Amino acid sequence: MSSVSALAQRLAVVAGFENPRTSLEQYRTPPGLAARLVHDADLQGDIEERFVVDLGTGTGMLALAAALRGPRGVVGVDIDPDPLSTARDNEGRVGTAADISWLRADATDAPLGTDGETTVVMNPPFGAQDGNEHADRAFLATAARLGDVSYSVHNAGSQEFVASFAADNGGTVTRSFRAELDLPRQFDFHDEDSHTVETELFRIEWA
Repeated sequence: MSSVSALAQRLAVVAGFENPRTSLEQYRTPPGLAARLVHDADLQGDIEERFVVDLGTGTGMLALAAALRGPRGVVGVDIDPDPLSTARDNEGRVGTAADISWLRADATDAPLGTDGETTVVMNPPFGAQDGNEHADRAFLATAARLGDVSYSVHNAGSQEFVASFAADNGGTVTRSFRAELDLPRQFDFHDEDSHTVETELFRIEWA
């Protein structure tokens, strides 16, 4: 198994969004954050020889990270066709050996059925935009339906909400750790060239 830094280096070539949509809170997941999430999942036995579904895959960062760790197969789901096209290009850049399918669909209502052990990975919208509050709730509900375990990124301070939601849906938070999410300036309302957001990553086992 390669190190976190080696995995992050492989992912450094992954291109981000050409025309990010504010309403979808489209940001490229940093390679270091993706590598840490997938490396931790792999250490727990949640990647190798399992199916992996990346909800809201965007340009494919988490899906590609998982594909480098020997899964049975990977599906990246996103509603926006443009980043999915970039994700396909990124697949060629990264050079993964695993089978990856890119599915255009609403990640919160993904038309997927699972056959075998399935891990869901996701960096869902935080609900920072008006009318998009609690956007991560629908992603968690889909994770509960599709997977027996999930890994997700949320705003710092989300522990109580995530644990409560998991418990109400037959799940249990088994691991959590903090990480920084560095966001570059890409929308007109951004005042700084970059902004660091404190996040929490959660592993949930679903019944």
